[in-house]
Amino acid sequence: MTEKFAVRPALSTTPAYIPGKPPAAVEGIESYKLSSNENHLPPLPGVVEAAARAAGTPSHYPDPAAVALTEQLANHLGVPAERILFSAGASEMLASLARITLEAGTEVVYPWPSFEMYPQVTALAGATQHAVALTADFRHDLDAMAAAITESTRLVLLCSPNNPTGSVIRRAEFDAFMARVPSRVLVVLDEAYWEFGTDPEAVDGLAAQRTHPNLVVVRTFSKAHGLAGLRIGFAVADPEIILELRKAVLPFSVTAMAQAAARESLSRVSEVEVRAKEIAGLRDELISGLREQGWQVPESHGNYVWLPLTAGAADFEAQALAAGVAVRNLKDGVRISVGPEAAMSRVLEVAGRFRAAVER
Repeated sequence: MTEKFAVRPALSTTPAYIPGKPPAAVEGIESYKLSSNENHLPPLPGVVEAAARAAGTPSHYPDPAAVALTEQLANHLGVPAERILFSAGASEMLASLARITLEAGTEVVYPWPSFEMYPQVTALAGATQHAVALTADFRHDLDAMAAAITESTRLVLLCSPNNPTGSVIRRAEFDAFMARVPSRVLVVLDEAYWEFGTDPEAVDGLAAQRTHPNLVVVRTFSKAHGLAGLRIGFAVADPEIILELRKAVLPFSVTAMAQAAARESLSRVSEVEVRAKEIAGLRDELISGLREQGWQVPESHGNYVWLPLTAGAADFEAQALAAGVAVRNLKDGVRISVGPEAAMSRVLEVAGRFRAAVER
């Protein structure tokens, strides 16, 4: 009898990442994919052209240190270049952070529900996971998260705005939390949706690093900049942490095309910020429309809206798909990415019919 190939034991408890479903084709209407938090707006002028020029020599490796982009971003953020490291999307950076901190016998703390890669990358490292439930209003329960930290904890993951619920961590509660975290524990603040936020009290990870050297801020060009398909994210952290991360991030993982597109987009950052606020406006209009129908929708600061559901999540997803709209079914609810106005109108139609049927 042929023996089964051998894999690490940690794989038995590691969930596979399941991407958002594509929309179904429905005759006579346009379909919309609102299941992956993609930026629905067209690329900024010059971004595609910059990427195309960089693709002219595919036989050459990209700059492994992304020197030009690092210097440009350092100037924009007002931080030294040695505090910045790029990766193939924020996802690779999160996986690298798990690799440099976690192993069997160690522990990680993260909120739940939150970004679906947290359980994947931390389980793969062999760590014991403490997934701390959100509060009743879908925010981080920072008191419970602080209480979950033990002598074996090496990593804490925070997400603000939180994916999928959209809540932000506010400065005062963040500082109170960090005061309870031992300095030996690395705390990651995942700010992938930072640009869409409109809460003036939300913690700014870059500002918080001035007093919390064990804090790592992770951001991305995928969302507000609209470069998800090119895979480029980055971390800002103490230079000693960056040095260790360089050992875990794969060499040449950020392509020349991604670097060139990010540089062009960063040179137009004021336009990126305006577009992000336009998307935030559509988000708030969607929330308002859903609340008018009677839905209890939490405030969101991402480019998505969380619709709390339990047993009805699969039914809502199916009805949305039948109407040409793909949403993200996460069992306890559905996450709806912000799309064009026509897509938002379609979502409201589906939600209105669904709610009327439930209340009948």
